[in-house]
Amino acid sequence: MQQVKENTVFVGNKPVMNYVLAVVTQFNNGAEEVAIKARGKAISRAVDTAEISLNRFLEGVVKKEIITSTEIIDTDTGKTNVSSIEIILASKK
Repeated sequence: MQQVKENTVFVGNKPVMNYVLAVVTQFNNGAEEVAIKARGKAISRAVDTAEISLNRFLEGVVKKEIITSTEIIDTDTGKTNVSSIEIILASKK
């Protein structure tokens, strides 16, 4: 998750529908692909965002790729591993 693409939605602690709106807006503005990224506890919210977007709001859009990884984060007590996910949605051509 080092590379930031132009059409990227970073998922955090806000309600899921905020992120769904961001994804739908990106596609309505002409984006071919939108990446949904999250780390740690927000991963389930990112999956919900992708599924709600695909099933309820976006027609002609598919899951292109799902990338999972582990990032090493420096904390006060040392290093810790944090899971991350990137879900790439793409419009069908």
